[in-house]
Amino acid sequence: MALQASLAKFKQQQEKCQSTLTNVARAGTPKPTQKVTIASTPSASARAPVAPVRFSNDTERLQHIYSIRKSPVGAQIKRVIDLLLETRQALTPEQINEACFVDVNANKAVFDSLTNNPKVNYDGRCFSYKSKHDVKDKNQLLVLIRKLPEGIAVIDLKDAYPTVMEDLQALKAAGQIWLLSNFDSQEDIAYPNDPRVPIKVDDDLKQLFREMKLPVDMVDIEKDLQKNGMKPATNTAKRRAMAQVHGIAPKSKPKKKHREISKRTKLTNAHLPELFKNLNVPDA
Repeated sequence: MALQASLAKFKQQQEKCQSTLTNVARAGTPKPTQKVTIASTPSASARAPVAPVRFSNDTERLQHIYSIRKSPVGAQIKRVIDLLLETRQALTPEQINEACFVDVNANKAVFDSLTNNPKVNYDGRCFSYKSKHDVKDKNQLLVLIRKLPEGIAVIDLKDAYPTVMEDLQALKAAGQIWLLSNFDSQEDIAYPNDPRVPIKVDDDLKQLFREMKLPVDMVDIEKDLQKNGMKPATNTAKRRAMAQVHGIAPKSKPKKKHREISKRTKLTNAHLPELFKNLNVPDA
């Protein structure tokens, strides 16, 4: 009886295990109508391209700024003065740096040179151009020239204000000033022509002046000056005596070769045609 009971219990356990295996097999097999979907992740090739790193496209400008700031102090000073002359405005160091790339505040040598430059005015905040003569227009220019009867060099007026050269020509055309060339430096000199004292020289006086002959010897000229109460600038007699003491022979001046005047000759006194009446001008 005991054996029969054990066999029956073993059989029940076998059936139970078979039923469990069947259920497991059914649960693991998908149904024909069921679709299995797997969530797909984007592949590396399907991802959006990463933007490349972009470098500054202003490399040339940065190199230009670097070369300016590494240039000699004198070159940087010239850039600033040219800027001030061109703009004619009072500029702060920041405005100068923005306009011509010279960092005045960061370079002590440039700052000190600018503040001590005679062409630059510094009021503690701004730099501005300083001309030799403080005139701003044609009226002030005429007043300045009339204050200097001995004349004023045009080169000293060129940087006064932008239209100063045009104003000089306008004053000359109006007969208010004279613009004459200096034979030594070939620079124009501006002289005042005071309209309150018009002078008209008679032709007889002009002729008398031209017919007057000066002594050939410089000693005679000095004597004539002394007779008329004027002190000569030279002392030819003393110079010749000293030369004889030291045994120095007097230098004889070479005779100048007479040059004939042709149509190609540049006449500096063209405004005085009477000087050339008696000259033979050959056809050339």
